[in-house]
Amino acid sequence: MILIFNKPMNVLSQFTDEGKWPGLARYIDQPGVYAAGRLDRDSEGLLVLTDDGRLQARIANPKFKLPKTYWVQVEGVPDDVALQTLAAGVDLNDGRTRPAKARLIEPPDVWDRDPPIRVRKSVPDSWVELTISEGKNRQVRRMTAAVGHPTLRLVRVAIGPWSLGRLQPGEWITTTVRP
Repeated sequence: MILIFNKPMNVLSQFTDEGKWPGLARYIDQPGVYAAGRLDRDSEGLLVLTDDGRLQARIANPKFKLPKTYWVQVEGVPDDVALQTLAAGVDLNDGRTRPAKARLIEPPDVWDRDPPIRVRKSVPDSWVELTISEGKNRQVRRMTAAVGHPTLRLVRVAIGPWSLGRLQPGEWITTTVRP
């Protein structure tokens, strides 16, 4: 079984609650499925869950280079140099990231975030679509910060052949699509 879930902001990528943060059990009542990879508590969007251990390992393991696409709202407007740096790979404290795809996009049609992002009247914001093929800890946030554009909001919209589609936060569907 494969589930596609739109993980809301401030929900953990595990079934058990932890302190004030709710887990997946508040949204998904399917025994035997587990998250294939993680999505940080303060990130939103696509989380794939499965009862297939081999598939779970394949999705989560960076050696399979399954692409993950994010819509990232950042402070400022990245110029061509910043976008090229993101695409070529960014030097982080735990090594250089793999090459990625990065482009500016128009503000996407996504749900309102709760809580809303912090807005600074003197600093514009913009959206970047970033596709990576690895999963270092908080990688996308660290990449955008490294090029001078801190992440304000992070929404994962695709992993390999799966996409969020029109699922709203907290909604999930089953699928038969496999990588």
